[in-house]
Order: sequence, then C-alpha cells, then structure tokens
Amino acid sequence: MINILVVDDHALIRKGLKQLLEDSPDLKITGEAATGIQAINMVRAQHFDLMLLDINLPDKHGIEILKQFKTEQPDLKIIVLSMYPEDQYGVRALKAGAMGYINKQSASDVLLHATRQVLSGKKYISDTLAEQLLNNLIGESQELMHQSLSNREYQTLCLMASGKSLSDISEIMNLSPKTVSVYRGRMLAKMGFTNNAEAIHYAITHHLVESQE
Repeated sequence: MINILVVDDHALIRKGLKQLLEDSPDLKITGEAATGIQAINMVRAQHFDLMLLDINLPDKHGIEILKQFKTEQPDLKIIVLSMYPEDQYGVRALKAGAMGYINKQSASDVLLHATRQVLSGKKYISDTLAEQLLNNLIGESQELMHQSLSNREYQTLCLMASGKSLSDISEIMNLSPKTVSVYRGRMLAKMGFTNNAEAIHYAITHHLVESQE
C-alpha cells in the first residue's frame, strides 16, 4: 500500500484528490494537512511514500517546504499541485526538490500518470515544462532577469504585478511589511529597476502575473 499525504488548504481539493486516487486499490491517502507546519509535523510523526503539495499555503510557501523536506526527508517523493502555470513555478519547484509539477486544471488521468511515474522513481515533466527546461539548458532564457531572484523576491514581484498592496503581500507571505519592503528593494536592485511600475511592466510582459486561487 502506498501512503500519500495531501497538503492543500482547500478541503474540497483534498476530498477530490482522495476520491480520485483511492479508485486505485494500492493508493491510500493516509494524511491530510491544510498548512505547511501541519504537513511538516505529520511527516516527522509518520511515514509517507508520496506528498501532493499545493504551492500556495497560508503559512509557508511551497518552495520553502520543498527545500526543508529535501534536507529532512530526502526519500519522500513530492509532486506539486498548483493553480499557477508551469512557467511561473515549475522549474523552481523541481530545483527545490519536487519530482513533478502539475497544474490543477490538468485532467485526472494526468495526475494518476504522474503519480505512478514518480512512485517508480522518475520525475514527471509536462510538455510545457520540458520546453522551458530545454530553453534554459541551451541558453535561450538567460536574458530573463527574474531568474536571478530568490524565491521570496520572485514571489514579491508576482504579487505586486497581480495588484496586491504591501499589506496584502505581507499577509499572504506571512511576513512583516518591513521584511516585504526589503525583498522588494532587493528585487528592484537585482533587476535594475528604479520603481514598482518598471517591475510590474516587466512581470506583465513576461507573463509572471499570478493566477488567483
């Protein structure tokens, strides 16, 4: 029996995933978590073979959780499920330790295929993500300035571009406004921008505006 932990702050999503996966007799969702901290505590307390992880949680960003588990539980296989398209967080998720990245709008058979592939020890990469990885490999994306940003700086840029205020971003990222301002300043400096408008224009031009979950 394969033990699966589902980490998503939406109860309906967790219920839907449970119904989908448990149609397969060898797959069993034995844990559900609504926050990053809850997921971390559950993994420390019991064994899971696979985690299905939403990237946008109320307390910790999915990329941070991935990095933590890569250190603490390197054998735990993780697939990221998100409303964000692959070109926003796919490569970052794989670099942080995920073995697959799936858009929540994908068909149910995609999730089942990805689950089987990851459980067999292979990474699952969609066609869209494969193309992005290939572009990175051959250097076609070297001119994209946002690739130099840390995950927090990148998240700040995306939230700014989606119209979020400083207080909104502070609440979403669970950080103080002062800390968010630091990330904003670093982001502007790294990208060579002098104000928010330039950064927002760049993000919109390069399709980095986050989808609303």
